[in-house]
Amino acid sequence: MIFTTAYIVLGTLLGAQALLNSNLNYQSPSRRQEHAILSIDIPLVERRAWKRNPEEYAPDELNFTHGIASGDPWPESIILWTRIAPTAKGYFNAYGNAAHRQNHDHVVHLGGYIYENADPTGERGHKPPHVLLSLHNYRTRHNQYKTDPDLQLLSKDWAWIPTWDDHEIANDSYRDGYSNLDTTEESFLNDGPRISVDQRKMNAARAYFEWMPIRQVDLDDNLQIWRNFKMGDLFDLIILDTRYYDRSIADGKESKDYIDLIRFDAGHSIMGSRQENWFFRQLSESQDRGAVWRVVGNQVMFSHRIEDASGQMAGDDWNAYTGSRNRTLKHIYDKEINNNIFLAGDSHQNWVADLTWTGKKPYDPDSGGDGSVGVELAGTAVSSGSRSGPLTSSDSGSRTELERNSVFQWQDDYYRRYFILHLNHEKMTAQFFGSPSVATRNAWDLPLANLTMFPGVNHLERPLAGGIVETGALRGGEVKHTNLTFNTETNEWKVIGFEKMYL
Repeated sequence: MIFTTAYIVLGTLLGAQALLNSNLNYQSPSRRQEHAILSIDIPLVERRAWKRNPEEYAPDELNFTHGIASGDPWPESIILWTRIAPTAKGYFNAYGNAAHRQNHDHVVHLGGYIYENADPTGERGHKPPHVLLSLHNYRTRHNQYKTDPDLQLLSKDWAWIPTWDDHEIANDSYRDGYSNLDTTEESFLNDGPRISVDQRKMNAARAYFEWMPIRQVDLDDNLQIWRNFKMGDLFDLIILDTRYYDRSIADGKESKDYIDLIRFDAGHSIMGSRQENWFFRQLSESQDRGAVWRVVGNQVMFSHRIEDASGQMAGDDWNAYTGSRNRTLKHIYDKEINNNIFLAGDSHQNWVADLTWTGKKPYDPDSGGDGSVGVELAGTAVSSGSRSGPLTSSDSGSRTELERNSVFQWQDDYYRRYFILHLNHEKMTAQFFGSPSVATRNAWDLPLANLTMFPGVNHLERPLAGGIVETGALRGGEVKHTNLTFNTETNEWKVIGFEKMYL
């Protein structure tokens, strides 16, 4: 009897040890063998779980004090995605509204968590009141953002999966520079003496890893932030770095004409060969292991877009790196990888598109989207601005975007917002919400559009958004400005309007 009891206890301990050993929270932040000593002492963790008797602690005797945690998603898995939050333009109502709704498992933030520029005026002016350069500068700005009550509310109860975009370091950044320090002699003479590109990047990266809920992915590569998350057999979340990690020259102050000359060069890469090969492996392995969805989080818009009547294409997103996009689409089409959902930010506008290879593979948006291999959902900012002017002017601009670009199905840039991505084995639903004003701190949340995709279909369900959206322009549908807004604190519905959008 004693032997039997001892055997059962031993079996329990071995099972617990195996469980702890497989827990990423206890492993070294680096998978390299020489960094194994940085992992947590598993036997010590086990001993702490027992009293001196030994006797297990009761649940009410334990306190979990960390605001950021990780874990498997619920069966109805939900990702909340947010974007840019510069302090001086307005309040972070989107953060607070998302927290009050309590309708998500994870917060996926695709960059622009802070802004590095100098905007010291007004009630939400930046600290320090100048452009960020030193390590202390970046730490101070992160500290200021962390004092916002709505950001605190969303941070304390949900696990965040963040990545950086340009403004965590400097505007329109790439591997070797940024918009105010690029390849011209004038730029180096005027901006270079202040601080080198590499030193500024290291200052910003160190502050980011200190202040954000993220581990350094590889201790021997302190700029690697690309990583993946496997959420059971439901989906893989693949986070890319299309901003800093080996990205070729971007559209800077003096390089616009040069970008037009090299945008079709196969060697002009948005992420470099090492990350690109890793990315393709993640897509293939996700499909091979039977995950239903592949969710790709990256900083900038992927879809083919013509910016103006002259046919000009963008110079700061995948449109400037055509070789990278072509290789990605070739891999997806050749390997028949389905159910792809690309997420993006950066543009301060909402873009919803079927994922297609324009000019290479057949696609007909009017017949239901046949030929697509997924969708792209690109969101706007939490508080920073976009097109100026009234709502009617914004809608007109959105209609023009859809006329120029057949892959886009809904476009809007008026409201500052977030969206919630619901994923299960039967369908994907993206719910877009907007704050009617960020000029004051308020809990009003306006439903804008709901879009759906089913597994194996690889394009957005028609009629798009049920045929009606609140704002912008919808292909094959209509826009109805109801202003019927939900208060996330009181659960009250009301037709409401504000005099101005921004501070």
